Amino acid sequence: MADQSADETARLIPGQAGTGHVDGDGAVGRVGGGPVAEGPDAQLLVAASVLLADAALTAKRAGAELTGALSSWRFPLAALRQPGWALGTAAACAKALTSPSGLGFGPNGGLLGELARMAGSVTHRRPAAVSMAVDAFALRIEAAVVEHPNLGSAPARRLTDAMVEGNRWEALRALHALVERLGVTRALTTVSPVIMELLALLGLLDENPVNDGFSWVTLAGGVPVTDPFLGLPSSLLALLNPGPGRAERTEPDAILAKVLTTSRNDIVSYINDIGALGNHGLVLLRRVECTDGHVRYVLLLPGTSFGLPSNSTPQDLIGAFDGCLRSDTTYTRAARKLLQRAGVPAGAEVMFVGHSLGGLTAMNLAMDVELASTHRITHVVTLGSPIDNKRPADHTTQVISLVNKHDVIPMLDGRGPASPNDVPAGWVELSWLDESYDYPLSHAPQAYSDTLRGEMAHHRHRVNELIGSYDGEIIGNQPYMLRDK
Repeated sequence: MADQSADETARLIPGQAGTGHVDGDGAVGRVGGGPVAEGPDAQLLVAASVLLADAALTAKRAGAELTGALSSWRFPLAALRQPGWALGTAAACAKALTSPSGLGFGPNGGLLGELARMAGSVTHRRPAAVSMAVDAFALRIEAAVVEHPNLGSAPARRLTDAMVEGNRWEALRALHALVERLGVTRALTTVSPVIMELLALLGLLDENPVNDGFSWVTLAGGVPVTDPFLGLPSSLLALLNPGPGRAERTEPDAILAKVLTTSRNDIVSYINDIGALGNHGLVLLRRVECTDGHVRYVLLLPGTSFGLPSNSTPQDLIGAFDGCLRSDTTYTRAARKLLQRAGVPAGAEVMFVGHSLGGLTAMNLAMDVELASTHRITHVVTLGSPIDNKRPADHTTQVISLVNKHDVIPMLDGRGPASPNDVPAGWVELSWLDESYDYPLSHAPQAYSDTLRGEMAHHRHRVNELIGSYDGEIIGNQPYMLRDK
């Protein structure tokens, strides 16, 4: 196995630089956020997709600027002074905005531009910017096939090709055939590496003119603030998840109590503890008397309950979507109240460890400027969490992200296997492909624990080295029940 200096290997994609790692099978894996280095083809596909994405965004901005110039109140005033010039300018701009040899049908921006864009979307008049964006997403899908060859199978190709062509009925038939052939979980796992690209294509090529924002933000590598289907803004989630949060001390049940008797400062142990907590509202605050004499705290945060979309705890599907798009959620509010109620002293060093939504919440807590100024948040350790679009308030906080590349959930932040985006500077991301192929098995804490105990034991040792300051005697394990209100 290669040594850990591989974590600092430079990216090979032109014009990009970042950190990487060595995957569990010994081959150089995703460097930064790019694809597996199987050869130059995948890298060239991603590099080409970046160029096309830049061109698409530039064309979209050009359409907005031309539309803004024509609809500005200054233009009629200029026309009064120079009517000939104004007529020629208007004709040239209109041709550029509507000609297939120009921007296609490219008006956008402002009231008139958006009305024109919506009319064009409904009548299937595709701007050149959209065509280039579709090609960019298609290249990303092709690049992802290198790391995930099941995407290259005939049934999966049928689906992705239909999505690229904007043929929704064929895409539905292809999806139905894929599910019939593989089952729901295997079909979902097969397409999961490019799920964001497929959703973005849906937004660009359907007749709904109000959900395009999701696609353009995804193309640019940003954080979508709308849903991909209806274009509903993330602010609506705040209305669905308004709880002030509440934390109550509770006692561990027999299973949790037994697991906690073997707990120690080890990533596998933390994952097992999180699994024992379940996902019905329990979290755990640990107090450790460390070997250097300091008392430090660890907060363990489980993930989502996949039952009802909303329940009485912050660990529900509404909370999961809210945690992806915002940092101030019911889960974070309840966790902050827990720290206050537990009397964690100001200036104390704290580590957050979370799975799935728990990892999102860990990062959201680290983003809280007030919390980061009150406590020293030393580490955020996440497993199976889509956190790449978030940043801790304190730049010295060590972020450690563990990703099973068969797991669907970590890709929901938009950085899939063919994304051109880098791992954020200073972060440690350790990823692998293991035998837990199907979702949700690939997302379960037990799958991560089993892998880190087995073939990915070198990643376990790496994480344990990074969190070594928390080695010591556990002097307190206090479960808390978190409620929405």
